[in-house]
Amino acid sequence: MSPTQTAHLMDGTGTARRLVEESAGRAAELVRRTGSAPCLATVLVGEDPASVTYVRMKQARCAKAGIESRRVQLPAGTTTAELVAALRELSQDASVHGILLQHPVGPHIDERAAFEAIAPEKDVDGVTMTSFGAMAFGLPGFVSCTPGGIMRLLDEYDVDVAGRHAVVVGRSAILGKPAGMLLLARDATVTYCHSRTADLSAYVREADIVVAAVGRPRLIRGEDIKPGAVVIDAGYNAGNVVDFDTAAERARLITPVPGGVGPMTIAVLLAQTVTAAYHQLGADLDRALV
Repeated sequence: MSPTQTAHLMDGTGTARRLVEESAGRAAELVRRTGSAPCLATVLVGEDPASVTYVRMKQARCAKAGIESRRVQLPAGTTTAELVAALRELSQDASVHGILLQHPVGPHIDERAAFEAIAPEKDVDGVTMTSFGAMAFGLPGFVSCTPGGIMRLLDEYDVDVAGRHAVVVGRSAILGKPAGMLLLARDATVTYCHSRTADLSAYVREADIVVAAVGRPRLIRGEDIKPGAVVIDAGYNAGNVVDFDTAAERARLITPVPGGVGPMTIAVLLAQTVTAAYHQLGADLDRALV
């Protein structure tokens, strides 16, 4: 921590580790009850280096959580129809309990059509319209993993969002929009902003909670952070969305990059895979809900 930093770091790495350990215990109990381990199938289109590395990392985390990992590698030239067929086949495979489509999948593929080929009961990444609808209406289902990880981090640090003004900067279907829905379900007052919002700084300055969920580095200036605010940097870019050094001088809590939201995303994915397996195998769900 720098001499001028006042914010407390929200340790996503440690929180994620505990969630993975919990998932490992639930997976072991499932094996004891049914003889079957949870299985996550990861579908990768092409050989994008970052995606390959990310999938490899997820496979290693699966092993730690007692989850079987099945990698389905498809050529870069795979068509939308071929990808949809592969995902539907996995959806019908009783030995697979969760399905993850690693994205991006390439501009030639209709990503939404691919997501919708995943059976809702196996949508452990929370990317289908069914999952989004469940999040929006507060119904049982799988949450988008990064927003789900954000909510767990807020809980870990006893952040009561009820009545607070949360500004979500980002509007993607699997990050910004569901993050706002989950905060709204906890009685936060939610404002959605994005990279084209006029006078973004004015909205950020009024926020008790800032969720930065866009792909533009340093979009949010640290000096615009309200003193005592909680700052969640969930950007999917190489670097911070929030200017960390100056934001840390004003915020009460802030996530580091890396080591904040990223580890929580994978941990929630694994936890939801275990829960999906409990549902599909008809096991007792007394400790399975996430």
